[in-house]
Amino acid sequence: MAEDLQTMLEQFDDLEGMVQHYIDNHQEFLSWIGTQVDDVGAGTMTLSIPYDEKLTNTRPGATEDERADIHGGIAATLIDTAGGLALRTEMDDAFTARVATINLNVNYLRPATGNLSATADVVRVGGSVGVSEVTVESTTPDGETTEVATGQAAYRIFRP
Repeated sequence: MAEDLQTMLEQFDDLEGMVQHYIDNHQEFLSWIGTQVDDVGAGTMTLSIPYDEKLTNTRPGATEDERADIHGGIAATLIDTAGGLALRTEMDDAFTARVATINLNVNYLRPATGNLSATADVVRVGGSVGVSEVTVESTTPDGETTEVATGQAAYRIFRP
């Protein structure tokens, strides 16, 4: 397994580049919403999505200068994706195991009106189930960053 990882890493500058390549070439929805890999570490993963009007809720009566809120499903997608990918950083069979979400809990704290960033931390990776906790922050154009959602997800791990 270590040789497989080394061979894969040789094609990329870093682990973040390898995960980004996977998202860009194999995860069309994540690519369409602009998902970026910011950091990959042991038991942690940070993904971000830039603010884009196509990801917002319609707000009747909003002026042209007011930014619309990002749809909550985008934060939920970040929680689900970052949590599942973070699990792989703690698995010996990260490239051969399959991971499927079995429970997703999202707590929305406030509207997101700017770029989103989600940091996932692994709680536990067992033989067949893994759990991650995730915090999602939003950074507005004026540089203010606030937590907009938190979540926890459980995943079924299918090992070869």
